[in-house]
Amino acid sequence: MARIKKGDQVIVIAGKDKGKTGRVLRVIPKEDRVVVEGVQRVTKHTRPRQTAQGARAGGIETVEAPIHISNVMPIDPKTGQRTRVGFRVEEGVRPNGRKRTVRVRYAKKSGEDL
Repeated sequence: MARIKKGDQVIVIAGKDKGKTGRVLRVIPKEDRVVVEGVQRVTKHTRPRQTAQGARAGGIETVEAPIHISNVMPIDPKTGQRTRVGFRVEEGVRPNGRKRTVRVRYAKKSGEDL
């Protein structure tokens, strides 16, 4: 199970954007990288072209680039500070009555589920 998932609130702990917070837009597990909203903004030059939705204007855009997953930490939902992630095994019951074990991610600082 992944420690950081799409939609998590994270804080950048290293690099030029250290201290910034944002939501994870995309996780790239093969490269150990994540794309965070508003972090690692780079300029990208695009050509004008025809798409299925119509003509797309070219120009210079600013987009988020991936950063290494080790440079971000999740934010604790209770305290608002960065935290490590732990895993806890809980018993769940399916609608048909069978028991099932589920791994749950939780913040080590406060014990809240992520």
